[in-house]
Amino acid sequence: MKRGFSFLVILFLMVQVINAQKSNSLTAKEKKQGWVLLFDGKTTNGWMTPGGKPVPAGWEVQNGCISTVKGGKGGDIVTVDEYKDFEFSVDFNIVPGCNSGIKYFYTKYTKGGNLGMEYQILDDKLAEDNKKDNHLCGSFYDVLPPNTAEKKVNEPGQWNTILIVAKGKKVEHWLNGKKILEFTRGSKSFTDAVATSKFNKTEPAFGTVDKGRILLQEHGGVVSFRNIKIKSL
Repeated sequence: MKRGFSFLVILFLMVQVINAQKSNSLTAKEKKQGWVLLFDGKTTNGWMTPGGKPVPAGWEVQNGCISTVKGGKGGDIVTVDEYKDFEFSVDFNIVPGCNSGIKYFYTKYTKGGNLGMEYQILDDKLAEDNKKDNHLCGSFYDVLPPNTAEKKVNEPGQWNTILIVAKGKKVEHWLNGKKILEFTRGSKSFTDAVATSKFNKTEPAFGTVDKGRILLQEHGGVVSFRNIKIKSL
């Protein structure tokens, strides 16, 4: 019995090690498809503050994740590089009540300052900013809501996977393998939605820029990210 129990313990630990090795790495197939890691699981290489400074102490890298520090006030961080047409994938895990997000096409607007289109990350049940459909998890923040019929989000403390696809003017938001939002930048429905949002006075028109950085948002809550990768299209 002892020998059998020891074998099971060893097998369990081996599985844990294998799973850990899979995080923040690319398969041979992904490499062939052109995916590139944006986070190595050990350092903050490739990331900086929006002002171009090193990632501050309000962020930490532990156990293969890059996370905000509770009360750390680290602010947002962005990729060093800019991206145009792409597929972007990331896993996230939040604490109850958390509010965060992924911004893409993040750049400085002539009027409006530094802005990006935001894939909202939110605890839909407990976060304060849960009163509007276009503020819920998976939304294009303050502009377009996700398809709640398709959306399946895991509870805080569990991992979720985001996929953002942007090619030309078409954009898709995916969550845990389900497409929950799609829109065409510059279309009438898009323009009408932007007109009723807080971004209606930007120049150029919000969401119409051709390229920008990827941003991980720090909004006061604790959020962790891993398996951050991108493929240019």
